[in-house]
Amino acid sequence: MNTSAHDDAFSVAVVNPLQGPLGIIGPPAQLCAQLAAEEINAAGGILGRELRLLTVDGGLPPAVIAARVDALVSSGQAHSVIGTHTSSVRKAVAPTLAGRVPYVYTSLYEGGERDPGVFITGETPDTQLLPALTMLDEEFRVREWFVVGNDYIWPRSTAQQIRRHLANDNRALAGQAYVPLGCNDFTVVLDGLERSNATGVVVLLVGQDAVDFHRQFAERGLHHQMVRLSPLMDENMLLAAGAAASEQLYVGAAYFSTLPTQGSLDFTARYSRRFGPEAPMVGTMAESCYEGLHLLAALTKTAGSAAVSELCRVADDVEFEGPRGAQRLTAHHTSQLNYLAKASGLDFDVLASLSSAKVG
Repeated sequence: MNTSAHDDAFSVAVVNPLQGPLGIIGPPAQLCAQLAAEEINAAGGILGRELRLLTVDGGLPPAVIAARVDALVSSGQAHSVIGTHTSSVRKAVAPTLAGRVPYVYTSLYEGGERDPGVFITGETPDTQLLPALTMLDEEFRVREWFVVGNDYIWPRSTAQQIRRHLANDNRALAGQAYVPLGCNDFTVVLDGLERSNATGVVVLLVGQDAVDFHRQFAERGLHHQMVRLSPLMDENMLLAAGAAASEQLYVGAAYFSTLPTQGSLDFTARYSRRFGPEAPMVGTMAESCYEGLHLLAALTKTAGSAAVSELCRVADDVEFEGPRGAQRLTAHHTSQLNYLAKASGLDFDVLASLSSAKVG
């Protein structure tokens, strides 16, 4: 920081993946953060100070990311942390911060985060995935579900919740398969799927891994035998997978670029005006980064402070409007309406909200 203007800025470390499997959502997430910062600054900034963004690559190993974030916070260069990244990164960063500065985690995730100073804007399985699974169960009479995921906390914890959900109907998973991040050959996994009795697949894969799985799944013609459901398949991933890979693919999420609500339409128009028609498409992971910065602005405005203790004191009184509609914090998580969409070529058709789906 070389100028007095920078010395007085309120700096936020933005931890979005710029490489690795989830790097496919990095560019639109960065643009969403930039758009939110420009809007917040136009409205007076954070506590009267200019909001400045510091980039930290969320695609690096979790321990490396945590060390970089710790250095920024400890040196006074970062006054808050925000980003959309894996739960493995969150599990490394949150204890390192230890409530020293607010940490807004914007990814969909497995739920249950309670570390001090962490505020969540992403979806969780209880309101996103499980209601979507119930809806598809009723529509397609799915006999058995099979889980395919990356081998880390989000997929494995989510699968445990799916097992408990199915157990309420005296049902069990047909099988599970987990692969390391960065997997691009799903031959063994698909062989296991074909041998199983599954007629539904829950896909808990990240970024490019999901793209490669859906391509190989379709090449085997398995979409004629099984319906797929995923909580993580955004517009950029769908484009990368291609139209041939999208048949019988359903996604549950709180945001789609085709969501026909006023908040979503207004956001899409602002994003397009700012970055042009060739800018990367915005899906739920990237858009949540926009929501997260606006949540931070609402929290600090309500508290009149950026101190974690003060933010926690007022958290349940905070409300704000975003592309997902009216948002309110409860137990440091934003409430949000989730939707079920069907992949249609290279886009999503939003079919229904998930608010009324029964979860066992």
